[in-house]
Amino acid sequence: MIKAKSKILALAVAITLAMTVATAAAAPFSDQETGLTKEIRKELLTLPYYGVYDNLAFKIEGDTVTLFGQVTRPSTRKDAERRVAKIEGVERVINNIKVLPISSFDDGIRVRTLRAIARTGGLYRYFQGANPSIHIIVDHGNVTLEGVVSSKTDSNLAFIAANGVSGVFKVTNNLAVKRD
Repeated sequence: MIKAKSKILALAVAITLAMTVATAAAAPFSDQETGLTKEIRKELLTLPYYGVYDNLAFKIEGDTVTLFGQVTRPSTRKDAERRVAKIEGVERVINNIKVLPISSFDDGIRVRTLRAIARTGGLYRYFQGANPSIHIIVDHGNVTLEGVVSSKTDSNLAFIAANGVSGVFKVTNNLAVKRD
């Protein structure tokens, strides 16, 4: 009986993971994206170590692209600049991406915050897929929530869950609400 339950659970997990990868949600951007915007966005979202604890943004001014955000690995910062610089039409890249300090204290807060938000009122759906809708940035115990959610209620729930995590000094909620 226990083996059957274990097999069913393993099958359910495998199906869930397969569906998660298949339905990878892209970060919302406006429908009027230019070709250059789409290409830069694609390059940033497909960085090998870009994940839920990183946040990247960019601004295009003529043939100059300015990169912003925070990442947990120095290699992600360098890879982002390198990839964007190779795109046709980009002549100059200004890299303003901050590499977050290495800290086991912050690492613990990252994991606890992710768990707290994912366990709250159906918010787990924002962490499914290759590119999660919510990004959790932790810098010296200060948490910033970045990304997009579908309602103000979800934004508030995520904020409340993050505020309840032990060790967090302050939470800044920068979650945008996507309007359909």
